[in-house]
Amino acid sequence: MKKILVLGSGGAGKSTFSRRLGKVLDIEVIHLDRLYWRPNWEKTPKDEWAEKVGHAISGDEWIIDGNFGGTRRMRIEASDTLIILDVPRLKCLYRVVKRAIRYRGTSRPDMAEGCNEKIDLEFIMWVWNYPSRSRKVMLTQLDEFSGKKIIFLRSDREMETFLNSLQ
Repeated sequence: MKKILVLGSGGAGKSTFSRRLGKVLDIEVIHLDRLYWRPNWEKTPKDEWAEKVGHAISGDEWIIDGNFGGTRRMRIEASDTLIILDVPRLKCLYRVVKRAIRYRGTSRPDMAEGCNEKIDLEFIMWVWNYPSRSRKVMLTQLDEFSGKKIIFLRSDREMETFLNSLQ
C-alpha cells in the first residue's frame, strides 16, 4: 500500500481515518477539500482542478481522501489500494452535524483556509442520498478496475481493527 485512495460519504470519517492511516504508514495525506476549495467556498476551475489532482497523484506515495467525482477515475487509476468507508447514512449525518457544531466559525483541519465550517440543506441531502446516488456511481467505476486492492470498512470498529493490524 503506497498509493491509497479513501472514499465514502460526507461524515463517514475519511479525513480522520486518513490522518491516522498516514501516521501508521508514514505516508503524506492529501485532503481533496483542502486542495479544491478557495477562501469563502470558491470552487477551483475544472482545468486547474484536474492539474492539481494530476500533480497530487504523481508522487510515489500518498493517501488521498475525498470524493470529487470528476477526478475520481484518474485517482483510481493511479492508486494501488482503495479504502471505502461504507458507514450508515444516519451515522454520517450525525457526524456532519457534530462537525458543524465543533468547527462553527472556523475552518476544520482538512479544509482550506477561509472556508469556515457550514452545514446546509444541500449538503445534508447529498449525505442522505449518497448511498443511492454517489455510492452507486463509485461502485460502478470500481468494477472497471481489476487488480486494485479494495477494502470496505463499515464501522468504527472495523476501521480501528484495520489500523491496528498495520502496526
